[in-house]
Amino acid sequence: MNVDAVMPRTTATSGRTASLPGLALLALLALAGTADVRGEGDELRLATEGGYPPFSVTAPDGSLRGLDIDIGNAICAEMKLRCVWVKVEWERMIPALISNKVDAIVASMTITTERKTKVAFTSRYYATPLALVGRSKESLGPEPASLKGRKVGLERGTVADNFATRFWEGEGVEIIRYSLQDEAYVDLVAGRLDGVLTDYWQAHGGFLHGPEGRDFAVRGAKIHGRSAEEREVIGEGAGIAVRKGDQALRRTLDQGLAAIRANGVYDGIVRRYFAEDIYGP
Repeated sequence: MNVDAVMPRTTATSGRTASLPGLALLALLALAGTADVRGEGDELRLATEGGYPPFSVTAPDGSLRGLDIDIGNAICAEMKLRCVWVKVEWERMIPALISNKVDAIVASMTITTERKTKVAFTSRYYATPLALVGRSKESLGPEPASLKGRKVGLERGTVADNFATRFWEGEGVEIIRYSLQDEAYVDLVAGRLDGVLTDYWQAHGGFLHGPEGRDFAVRGAKIHGRSAEEREVIGEGAGIAVRKGDQALRRTLDQGLAAIRANGVYDGIVRRYFAEDIYGP
């Protein structure tokens, strides 16, 4: 999908579809402890995927919903920013950001050393351990020895992809890559995969929470990384990505995130989707 041919964009404040006039984003004032000052009509374009439940889901009416959307909207409300959502395919998000098609990515993007060479991140808004999902009655674990000769599906270009490619693929595990997370789950249910590697919270709040996941479970423990090398790939948690030159915007978003964590808005959002803490230590 071409990023210029994205889904209709919805306002963060009203949820109604609105066209984007293509105005250039004014420079943010880098004043410590204050929000940015914006011209009337300027919009902050937030990219998300819309196919990663419960973090981002495309509703039947085309609007975007989920924890990522709620977090982004709450930060925009706190900092009095006029924000719109742009639906972008996962693999096109960083290119869309760098080429000024969007201004920030709020899409459960894990903060990794590799990504920090291309974009800047806010602080994390939740921890991102990985998990292997498989049939409940089948003996399977998140180790190469257990997965040798098995087929494991994952979403292309994700941390799960980087992890499996680096630590499993050369050990006899067959990795099957998909454009969308849900496509991997479809093949898992159909028996075409032995397991799916994904974000732990996405598995719990999405697939395993629904009827299609009733015969499946997380196999083994959360994958935080058993070595420094593994932990580097898994990353530091999900953050909001901005262009490296937009440090004023990064500080503004960080200020908004800190505020909603302090005033209880963040906890209220998380409770809509999860029964336990996802922020991590």
